[in-house]
Amino acid sequence: MGKTTTSQGITRREMLKTTGLVAGGLALPGVLESCLAPSQSATSSGSIKIGYVSPITGPASGFGEPDAYVLGLARKAFAKGFSVGGTNYSVEIVNRDGQSTPSVGAQVANDLIQSQKVDLMLATSTPETTNPVSDACEAAGVPCISTVVPWEAWYLGRGAKPGQPSPFKWTFHYCFGVEQFFLAYTHLWPQVSTNKKVGVMWPNDADGNAIRGALGPLLKGAGYTIVDPGAYEDGTNDYSAQIQRFIREDCQIFNTFPIPPDFATFWRQAAQQGYTKHVKIGQIAKTGLFPSQVTALGSIGNGLASGVYWAPTWPYKSSLTGVTSKQLGDGYESSTGKQWNQQLGASLSLFDVAAAVMTASGDPKNKTKIANAMKTLAVETPVGKLDWSKPASLAGVAVPNVVSTPIIGGQWNQGVSKWPIDFVICEHSADTNVPVASTLKPYSA
Repeated sequence: MGKTTTSQGITRREMLKTTGLVAGGLALPGVLESCLAPSQSATSSGSIKIGYVSPITGPASGFGEPDAYVLGLARKAFAKGFSVGGTNYSVEIVNRDGQSTPSVGAQVANDLIQSQKVDLMLATSTPETTNPVSDACEAAGVPCISTVVPWEAWYLGRGAKPGQPSPFKWTFHYCFGVEQFFLAYTHLWPQVSTNKKVGVMWPNDADGNAIRGALGPLLKGAGYTIVDPGAYEDGTNDYSAQIQRFIREDCQIFNTFPIPPDFATFWRQAAQQGYTKHVKIGQIAKTGLFPSQVTALGSIGNGLASGVYWAPTWPYKSSLTGVTSKQLGDGYESSTGKQWNQQLGASLSLFDVAAAVMTASGDPKNKTKIANAMKTLAVETPVGKLDWSKPASLAGVAVPNVVSTPIIGGQWNQGVSKWPIDFVICEHSADTNVPVASTLKPYSA
């Protein structure tokens, strides 16, 4: 596994070269406007179209909650046009709902490619959305940038093989991976005394299979006993057999990577059948990322451990908009009346990367130049500093087109602010620049 890229800085010269939007990694007054607004020497060259696909409806709809706010920020930043090499382009963002379903993701991607003629595609949130969009772009020769899928589920889940040359020319990804989950769990779990027996519910899907094949062996090597009743199918509605096994084997740690509705069903059944009384750490991923998902569980949601890939306390900002992480969270809460959502930083980061690569390409209408520029792109985003010249690695071999980012461990606790529940960061092994607020407390049903 490669080092977490957020711990690696990028120089002022690199940032200026790749984004044209920031100096020394910080947005300066007037710099953004001068790059996006038409200059006296600029000539008009029509429109750049950026496709954006995310799950607004369906099981993964929580990831799409902040889309309207983020898209508003991006459209405002591009409103005066985008100047590259003396040519000014108008920018149109065309967004579509992947409906949390692979077939729909592929359908809307193909429509954006064939009917809308997008120059660049962005996609986010779960393999069910990003993988089919990426595959459609790879087949059509359209550059695509995606995030918020464990990168092994994106890379291996699309047919790439460990140790073999990458089959992908047009598709690029950045996200946390198994190494970052391992770091978070092995720094978080020792904060509570347990018997180190982990009951796992890893589904038969791209996420679950990637985690089973890679995270399981790492945890065993760290001294944890993995109790795995086997892959289950998404949409299962009776988990009695798995629950009873976890009770018999006294699994004091529970870990899962399900679609949100499946976890809600499982956890309610676990409470009804008495398993939650055995649990000292309830560690969830893919679900329980957002306040709305946890509050929907009622009292049994309090104390669940989860991960965070962006929060308002992140010490980074958007290079496109100049908005800091704190400003992003505060602005969303003020505008919507809803609690901040960690997808805010990830979704906005896609537009930071898009702006940076269009500038670095020298010709944002040339798809080959866009893809070539991605290979060495470096840019600051709310989720951290991304650098594709320092790719992730798998079994010691570099994985082209992929950058790994942090996942930070923490816990949902009863709110001490105006919100009924708050996420508290309890470890920062994947990015020590992120401040820690507390320690993990035992789960109490």
